[in-house]
Amino acid sequence: MELLNQNTKKIMEECKSRARDAGLCFGDSSLEYLVTNKDMTELSPKLMIPTLYNYWVNDVEVLKGKGLYEAYPNNPFETVINSRPAISFYNDNNPDWLNIMIFYHVLAHIDFFQNNRFFKHTWNDDFVGQALADKRLIEQLRGEQGRWVDYVIEFARSIDNITNFYNLLHYDYNKDRDVSLRLNYYFEVFLQQEKKTGESLVFNEIERYNGFVESHGALAESIFFSELKDIYPEFNALFTKWSEKNNKSKRFDLLSYINDHSPFLAKQKNIWMKEILAIVRNTANYFAPQIRTKILNEGWASYWHDNLFTADPRIAGHEVDYALVNAKVTSISRVGLNPYAIGLRLVEYVKELSNKGKFDYRYSLITNVENRLAYNKNTNQGTESIFKLRSDFSDFSLINTFIDQDFIDKHELFVTGKRINKQENVIDYYVKSRNYKDYKRMITDSLYHPPKIDVDEQKTSEETLYLTHLFEGKQLVFDDLADVLRGLEFLWGGEVQLETTEIHAMKGSDNKNLFDYKRVVYTMSKKKIKRAEL
Repeated sequence: MELLNQNTKKIMEECKSRARDAGLCFGDSSLEYLVTNKDMTELSPKLMIPTLYNYWVNDVEVLKGKGLYEAYPNNPFETVINSRPAISFYNDNNPDWLNIMIFYHVLAHIDFFQNNRFFKHTWNDDFVGQALADKRLIEQLRGEQGRWVDYVIEFARSIDNITNFYNLLHYDYNKDRDVSLRLNYYFEVFLQQEKKTGESLVFNEIERYNGFVESHGALAESIFFSELKDIYPEFNALFTKWSEKNNKSKRFDLLSYINDHSPFLAKQKNIWMKEILAIVRNTANYFAPQIRTKILNEGWASYWHDNLFTADPRIAGHEVDYALVNAKVTSISRVGLNPYAIGLRLVEYVKELSNKGKFDYRYSLITNVENRLAYNKNTNQGTESIFKLRSDFSDFSLINTFIDQDFIDKHELFVTGKRINKQENVIDYYVKSRNYKDYKRMITDSLYHPPKIDVDEQKTSEETLYLTHLFEGKQLVFDDLADVLRGLEFLWGGEVQLETTEIHAMKGSDNKNLFDYKRVVYTMSKKKIKRAEL
């Protein structure tokens, strides 16, 4: 692995200039490395972070990757990581013209990392440096604690997919609101719920407060409540009690709850385990937005490499070569899902809708197909809209907002089914549906969606950790349940109970499958698991 030579780095810097002129926004500094396919195989299990801590699973994945490469040799064009500065890796046998296309693709990824709100918690961090510090700490603990370090890592990683990533995106609206928490309590809770006053009094009080704002500006709230104490002398005591009750944040996840409340980890001899849980959790949360924005991120990068490279004079003489490479990357898969293809076409679709003014409510009322196709208000706001898309959307919101029947018809998309052909002894694929709801459901089902597991604090004690699974139509993978609960039992230092829902198929009177839903609780105690119906 080595840095780009000066000539190739110069090409990258020119690509940066053209990308910025087109509106992309990213940091000035970046690091680019040339790597071999062997390097790619060895770095991939570490998510291309060379400084990530060592773990035995990584070694297994490296061996697996080498075996796959021997069976199916390939040249990965690039990989980019969300770090400060951004780091990207390029195959060492890419020609210059191909690197130009890839540089544009990578720069769009960097722009996405540094501007999409789902990555907000990573904007000020040097994760590569933090990963190195974590790696050194784990190596130090291995020297002190031996193989127990890897057991704790394994137990922690078995539950790191439920770290409740969205808590990181939580925003305290009261912090920046014009209306303070005290005013919010007075108007919405105290008057309406506790005093049960009529609407007219509430409106009069709001009008009175607005009068103080006009006459006293920033002092309005202070003066307003100083007069209020003569009318409602009990207000301050009730507000204090209410705020203490409602400001107790329960925005925890399973890993953080165990780290903060486990009696076993609180023992002096086990405190070192807390550091490992924190490392696993922080690492998982750092990479969490990438899996939730895969389609949009790749679509954004594909859109820009296509638009920027085809307008770059350095493409001259390589148009056919580029067309072939680009088609392999962005062609629609009739079976399966190509995130590059769907993401690219959704970005283009949003731009087209915005340019023609089709986000207007009046357009949604048109049912005639020809009129819908002819509708065009020439707003030319498409570029602005896709930058908004890049900043605020994830895969889930992108798919559920913009995949409609027009999109399906435009690209001739469909849901594929498969059945066994007994005569030929093969599997036949067929068009199962062309309805946008079915296609949307197919993609949504493929998205990352970990189970929601909450701690029932009423039933949890020092001896027992009680967990509840919020059933969302899919049951847990029970093959892995015993191993995960066994790890949780170790980390808690006592038995673990998990309440969940099972789906049982039954035959109906017409021989069709019916489904019965049973609420059950699994108990892991002394490394043995038991099941009981509730």
